[in-house]
Formats: sequence, C-alpha cells, structure tokens
Amino acid sequence: MIGPLETRLLERRQSVGTLWAVLLDPDSLPPQELAHTACQVEAAGADLLLVGGSSASPGVFEAGMKAIHASSALPIVLFPGSYHQVVDGADGILFTSLLSGRNPQYLAEEQVQGAPRVHRLGLEPIPTAYLLIESGKPTTVQIVSGTLPLPREEADVVLHHVWAAACMGMRWVYLEAGSGAADPVPVPLLRKVVEEGGVQVIVGGGLKTPEAIAERAAVRPAMIVTGNVLEARRDAGFLAAFAQAVHQA
Repeated sequence: MIGPLETRLLERRQSVGTLWAVLLDPDSLPPQELAHTACQVEAAGADLLLVGGSSASPGVFEAGMKAIHASSALPIVLFPGSYHQVVDGADGILFTSLLSGRNPQYLAEEQVQGAPRVHRLGLEPIPTAYLLIESGKPTTVQIVSGTLPLPREEADVVLHHVWAAACMGMRWVYLEAGSGAADPVPVPLLRKVVEEGGVQVIVGGGLKTPEAIAERAAVRPAMIVTGNVLEARRDAGFLAAFAQAVHQA
C-alpha cells in the first residue's frame, strides 16, 4: 500500500518532472554543518533529503538526524547503510535490498534486523531495489557490502534485475554508481530502465556537474540524487544550477 510520504513524492513529481534529492551523510559533516546544508539546499529548490551513509555509528547518525530534522521542512527519508541507522526523526525510509549482489546480509539479514525498528518508530517504508552499477573504480558501498556491481554496458542484465524487483513488489529502483564514482550511470542504460522497467527510477553517484544532471533529467527518472559534491561547494548559484538542471524536464 502506498503511504502518505510516497504519495507526496509522486504528487511532487507530477509538478517538477524529476525530484532532486540531496543525500546528507552524518559521517561526513558535523551536525551543525548538516543543518546548514539542509537549509541551503531547501532554499535552492531541493525536493527531499536523504540521510544515510556506509559507516556512521549509531550515536553519530542520531545526532546528525536530530540536527537535520530541526532545520528543514523538506521530507526526510532514511537511506541507511545498516539497520543501526534506522533512527527516529525521518518521515520514511527507502527500505532497500541489494539485489545487484548476492551477499545474504544485504539481501535480507539487514532488512530483518531493521524491520522491527521501522515498525516501532512508525516510519513509512518505500520498497526499493538497490542496484550497484559499475562506475570505473571500487566504491565504498562495493567494499562494505562485499559485492560486485552490475556491468554498465550490459543494459539487459540491469533490466532483468529491475524486472525481478518489480515482480517482488518493489515500486522503486535505485541505480547507484556509488559515492564519488568516476563514471555516473550511463544515459542509455538509464533510459532503458526508465522506459522499460515499469518502476520509479532513482539515479545517483558521480553526478558532479549541472550538465551531467541535465542529461539524465531529460530521460525523466523519478529522482536524481546528489551527495558529496555539495560537501565542498554550496554557494547559492551552484545549488540553483543543480535545481534547474534536475527540474528542466
């Protein structure tokens, strides 16, 4: 059943074409910087905030979440790297399974550990398949999860994973090149998944310029995610260019 958060995101998508999500990592910035960044990207035109990371400890993660929650009116969606990061203060969670890999910990074990927390905190789960796409170099997610990414030139292989996700009831698929990826998800691959996948498509990783974002926004995915590129530069003009690039379509 689609809940109020997912309904809100889909309605917002009808207005702007593609959603711009900014990923905030409590392990990369202190709480006050997370709060300041949340305010800046909200003013620039971001549609939602994702909060997650591969290695943030529970205490660090909770402190960061509290700071973000207190500073922004945008929807806040957890994108946790482990069940320890399922904490209070968010509107919902991308409840992901790493379908591109075959490590049972990230296919099912983390989900079983995290589900009771999701239930207890009343978080709205958004069922999402998480697919790592080859990006030119090993990424943090690849190393932490102990899995190999799907080949970037094998669009049919990726599409088959997307169809499998849809058959299992997942309404969203996240195509992830990885934090700091050398090469983002290729436009032809993204187009094939958007046109033939039958799901809401999220794309992120390695998107460092408005031009790279605009190329992918033209394909009309449901959501484009930017992350660590904004940790070094957050001036108003730069952020506005990102918002314009995402929403152009």
